[in-house]
Formats: sequence, C-alpha cells, structure tokens
Amino acid sequence: MAAQRVFEAWKGSNIFVFGGRLIFGPDVKSLIVTILLILAPSVVFCILVARHLLHRFPAYNAGYAILVVAIVFTVYVLVLLLFTSAQDPGIVPRNLHPPEEEIYYDPSASVDSGGRPTPSLQFPRTKEVMVNGVPVRVKYCETCMLYRPPRCSHCSICNNCVERFDHHCPWVGQCIGKRNYRYFFMFVSSATLLCIFVFAMCALYIKFLMDDHGTVWRAMKASPASVVLMGYCFISLWFVGGLTCFHLYLIGSNQTTYENYRYRADNRRNVFDRGCVSNFFDVFCTKTMSSRNNFRAWVQEEAPRPPTLRTMAGSVDEPSEDRRAKVEDDLEIGNDILRLSRRRDLDDIGDIKSRGGNESSELDVGSELQTGSIRTEIRRSSWGRRSGSFETLSPRVLSLNSSGTDSQSHDHQREAHR
Repeated sequence: MAAQRVFEAWKGSNIFVFGGRLIFGPDVKSLIVTILLILAPSVVFCILVARHLLHRFPAYNAGYAILVVAIVFTVYVLVLLLFTSAQDPGIVPRNLHPPEEEIYYDPSASVDSGGRPTPSLQFPRTKEVMVNGVPVRVKYCETCMLYRPPRCSHCSICNNCVERFDHHCPWVGQCIGKRNYRYFFMFVSSATLLCIFVFAMCALYIKFLMDDHGTVWRAMKASPASVVLMGYCFISLWFVGGLTCFHLYLIGSNQTTYENYRYRADNRRNVFDRGCVSNFFDVFCTKTMSSRNNFRAWVQEEAPRPPTLRTMAGSVDEPSEDRRAKVEDDLEIGNDILRLSRRRDLDDIGDIKSRGGNESSELDVGSELQTGSIRTEIRRSSWGRRSGSFETLSPRVLSLNSSGTDSQSHDHQREAHR
C-alpha cells in the first residue's frame, strides 16, 4: 500500500486543499455565499457611491480616503473570514485504540451458552478532572476513542472533537474553537463596522443629492444604489451587530456559545471565569497555540502492541491448561471405549457362533444405527467435557458402545464362518 499523508487518511469530514495546507469544514460551499454577500455590496458601493464622493471633500482630497477605506476594510474582512474558515479550529487527534489505562475487568458481566461466565472489559464513560480546584466531569467520545478535555465537544458536522468548542458556523463553513475563535470575533465585529461605514457614507451621499435636487424623493431617484445599500446594511447590521454584542458578553464571562445554551438553565458556577479583564486578555492577547495535527506528515505504521487486558481476558476465558485438559479428557474417553469393546468381544465369542442368519441380518441393521449413536454420544460427551458440565462418561454411551462392538464382532465372526 502506497504511503499516505495524514490529510489523505483523515477520518473526519473535513475538506483539504493545497496538499493539506488549508482545512475546511464539509459545508465549505456556504463560504462562497458569504464571500459574495460581503464582496458584492462593497463593489457596488465603490463604483456607484464612493466614486461620486471623490470631489465632495476638496480639502486634503478627503473623498479619496472614503474609497480607500472601503477597499481596505473589505479586504480586511475577507482575510479574517479566510483565517477563520481555513485553519484547524483546535481538533483533538483521535486515538487508534481506547485508553487502556482506564479499562477495568468485570467478570460477572455476561454468561455464555455453556453456562460459564464471560469476562467483560469496560471503562467509565465519564471521569472527573480538576479545573481551578473544582472537579469537572469530562465525557468519553466513542468516535475519537478519548476522554474529551474540559470545554471540548464533538462536532457532528465535521466529525471531530474540538477544544473549547463554541459552535459550528455555517456561514464560514467551519467549527469555531480554541484556535480560530479570535479571528471569528474579529471577522464578525469588522463586518459590523463595515456595514456601519457603508450605511453612513450612503446616507451622506443622499444628503448631498438632497442639497442638489431639493427633496429626498428626487435624491433617492438620483441614486437608487445608495437606497438599496442602506437597506441591505440595515438588515445585515441586525445580524452581525447582534452577534458581536452576544460574543462580547460571552468573552466577558468566559463562556462559549455551546456552554451558554446547554448549561444556562443549570445555574452552575462557571469555573473558567477569571474576571472580565483577564477573560478579554486571554482571548485577544495570548499566543494562538500550535495545531496538534500535522496534516502534511506521512502516516506512520502502527507499532506492534504489547499484550493488553483484552488479550489477557481472552486467556482468562480459555487458558492453555484448560485446553490441554480437554484434549486429555477426549483421549481418556477413547481409551475407555476401546478397553470396554475388547472385554465385551472376549465374553461374547461363544454366543456369536450359536446365533442364526436371521439374527445376524438384524444385527447388521442395528449395528449401523447404534454405531451412529455412539459417535453422536461421544461428541456430546466431549462437548460436555469442554463446557465443564459432565464429570464422568455417560452410562448410555457405554451401553451403546458395548452393543456397537458386539455387532462389529458378529460381523467378523460371520465372515470367518462363511
């Protein structure tokens, strides 16, 4: 099998581009819609509004500053959008195997068909860790086979566990987590400022047109693009502006969107809150941690694993000494039947000679049926030995074996007499 890079063998739902250098969510197509919603109004504003304001401020050519600010601000928002959407949000690497140090042995978990207890390997689905001196319960993720760190959650859309999981944003096509939350907030807040700037400049241009045409209606007819942009920015401002205010509250109280909606009704203490100033400092003034995944690295072959509790449990279920004992039991059964057959042959030689042909034919049929019965009973006895439910050979097996050997002896004697 050809060697693969990590992003080629990735088990999540992410989409990688440029050889694993950029990582997006599975709904990356929505990112194109978001880019158009930002870029299209900005282009219309620069062509149909800002261009007419170039000479409205003759002092220091301030009209050109409006156009430059609009262009730079738009590019800045798009760059923040790319930073938010195209990088690792804080994905926790998956484990190849469950955490063995947490596994415990439960001998009374189940019983097999033979009546013997079957050992079961289990481990707790939750455990407690200490955060700021307060115990916090963390859960086990079945998909990633790990105990999630505090504030970590599994995104069902991206199929990854993300540190400090805030939410999955469909507008950027990516999870918002520990590594890209800062860029997400800066993108939302910058989009809010861009909406305010475009709305204000359009309103200013309408004011200049009112001075030229005398009425608001004539001014609106002279620049319909300004009216459309003002309506668009007003509607967008409710969305991005409300989102900015909400995340300002979350940052000040050191919460995530996920925690706010899930634990809001619990009235539990927020063990992560360090005060408003420290909370803002942690978000904006700390270094972004490096990604825990090297998506361009080569996939390493898994090294042979040492014996684990699972293999040990298999040996408890059927150790080598028990298997050897089963073979010895089967051999003893065969030897017992052979000795009984020889003894019975010697005792019944005289009776065989005195029997007639009709009786011999009946024995031929009976011997075939009884021989089959002996084989079946021997198997069942062996099975009983394996499961530990039989301690001695069944008397019916011995009796059938005796009858079977009698019929075989009759056949040999009859051939010799002929």
